Amino acid sequence: MKKPSGNKSTPRVALLIESSRSYGRELLMGIAKYVRIHGPWSVEFEEGDPGEHFPKWFGRWKWDGIIARVSTPDMAKVIRRTGVPVVDLSGSLPESRFPRIRSDEKAVGRMAAEHLLERGFKHFAFCGFNGTDWSDLRRASFEERISEAGFACLVFENPGPMKSFSLSDYEEHGERHERDLMRWLQSLPKPCGLMACNDSRGRQVLNCCREVGVAVPDEVAVIGVDKDEIFCELSDLPLSSVILNTQQIGFEAAALLARLMAGESVESASIVVQPMGVMARQSTDVLAIDDRHIATALKHIREHACDGLDVESLLRAVPLSRSVLERRFSQILGTSPKVEILRVRLDRVCRLLAESDLSLAEVAHKAGFEHPEYMSRLFKKKMGITPGEFRKFPGTAHLPLR
Repeated sequence: MKKPSGNKSTPRVALLIESSRSYGRELLMGIAKYVRIHGPWSVEFEEGDPGEHFPKWFGRWKWDGIIARVSTPDMAKVIRRTGVPVVDLSGSLPESRFPRIRSDEKAVGRMAAEHLLERGFKHFAFCGFNGTDWSDLRRASFEERISEAGFACLVFENPGPMKSFSLSDYEEHGERHERDLMRWLQSLPKPCGLMACNDSRGRQVLNCCREVGVAVPDEVAVIGVDKDEIFCELSDLPLSSVILNTQQIGFEAAALLARLMAGESVESASIVVQPMGVMARQSTDVLAIDDRHIATALKHIREHACDGLDVESLLRAVPLSRSVLERRFSQILGTSPKVEILRVRLDRVCRLLAESDLSLAEVAHKAGFEHPEYMSRLFKKKMGITPGEFRKFPGTAHLPLR
């Protein structure tokens, strides 16, 4: 290994990390946190994907260290020629033998499976970018956990040959074959819990479901990975997602690089960072129910609870008497239609308080409450704090899924 060539007090570090997605940006934030605490470093990076277009500035400097998502053999070759310490945040090319840090993909797959199993599904599916290291690991772990529970998992296969293996190429390939994906989604046994390899793929699944009239989450519940706010919130329904501890990965990568630049030997370092949990949103806000009348009632409540829906109106949407509806509701869900309507309304109140500056009167109106005072009393009773307190500290309380 070459001796570091830059100013010893200020190492010069290249960051070759795709930054157009939240995953890459979170990695950069984790690195920045380390540098603020333990720096200074002289850092160089740029927007875009260095795996596709290697930065022109890379060859202009002598680096003391590199943190990269090494995605292709050519990229690995160029980086190796520098002779300086490297930390790989991808792990897709284990033959490169760079020390690497990444998310625990097996834990990601199991966490998504547990989330869907808790909702009572008996049919499961996976839609990823088959052939990418991280997607394949997530799929294998998801399938394994579903198999342990006694169920099978259907997998969408990439149709046709791939020209190359970058993420953008996989996404472009997926867009060209959306018709195949639509047909596959229509063919799935229903109701079905589906894991998408990431939020980008999850959003595509939601869009395809909309195009072919597959109801989400009643017929297909979808969970992605990354907690990418743009993809999750701009989907037809907000997308549930496994939360990766991405900033911690970036922080640990910077810490490891600092050790390498100081001359420590960590020849075969391979570190995995556990995911943090699941952000549950509307795309999995469902219980898999064989009773289609109760499933229809739940769908109607979710779509119309904030439009002034009451139990009498609900009975016009399902061919059941009030006593039969309430009895089946109680047997299957352990609650009543009226309580479920209020739960959906209060969930809407929470979202509006956290994400808008609307007045309480406006929030009440949009959530289907005729009187703001009643909304506030009910909110305090169920949540333990007032709407105003929740708005100041929206992370201090939450409504259970059901």
